[in-house]
Amino acid sequence: MSTALQMTAFGLTLLSTLFLLLATCTDCWMVNADDSLEVSHKCRGLWRECVTNMQDGVRTCDQYDSILADHPVKIVVTRTLMITADLLAGLALAALVLGLDCIKFLKEDPCVKLKMCYGAGAILSIGSIMGLVGSVWYAVDVYIERAMLVSHNIFLGVHYDFGWSCWLGMAGSTGCFMASLLLTCCLH
Repeated sequence: MSTALQMTAFGLTLLSTLFLLLATCTDCWMVNADDSLEVSHKCRGLWRECVTNMQDGVRTCDQYDSILADHPVKIVVTRTLMITADLLAGLALAALVLGLDCIKFLKEDPCVKLKMCYGAGAILSIGSIMGLVGSVWYAVDVYIERAMLVSHNIFLGVHYDFGWSCWLGMAGSTGCFMASLLLTCCLH
């Protein structure tokens, strides 16, 4: 039973870590939500803003000026939380690999291997909270921005909804949390 739980947690951790990394690196945290008559598809991310022409498929991206430049708070906070979540999930994945029963590392000391699995679960829980707070922070800010414009009857020509990168960040964080529950609660 322990090996099956470890392998399930490992698979979930690996997939969730990949989701978190993809969410951090991709550029579609916000997507334009206008009617279908648009000739371009606009995405905003943590690192750049991209526009894809729907007629010929040409995509152009504008990098944000600098990491140290003045950016909106939602971008700075989300970047920080997502990078921290990525690093913690990667560290937890490495600890989990070394703590798996099927790996020959420290085979003679199963107590240490079990502690490594518990430690990986604890690190994953912290990383999942960071990633979830970052993703939800960004999504709530997008919602509030949109609600403020609607309440004041302001239409700037384009408004944004949550993009697939935001959903990917939430899914990766949730997966890390579930793997952390498997490692800390169900493994013993």
